[in-house]
Amino acid sequence: MSVKYTTVTCAIIEKEDKILIARRTADQKLAGKWEFPGGKVEAGESPEECLKRELEEEFGIQAEVGEFITSNKHHYEHISIELMAFDTTYISGYFIHNE
Repeated sequence: MSVKYTTVTCAIIEKEDKILIARRTADQKLAGKWEFPGGKVEAGESPEECLKRELEEEFGIQAEVGEFITSNKHHYEHISIELMAFDTTYISGYFIHNE
């Protein structure tokens, strides 16, 4: 049996010697867990486009997606993902969690 992976992106953003991570809200799957910001790639969207969109939607920031760092496949009870991590540079905006 072949596993279907959902492609998910995440940003590694360093600003003022700190790295941005977010905590999942109580109403989300894996509530309370910490994660790098990002999200699921939509049909017709590149991973880089996805990451820029997700950062703007979820946090209200503009960012430049840089070099691909690595990927990892992981299986949760509810989904199997391929997580793609990118070196990402904060450009502008205020970090406001919009979810």
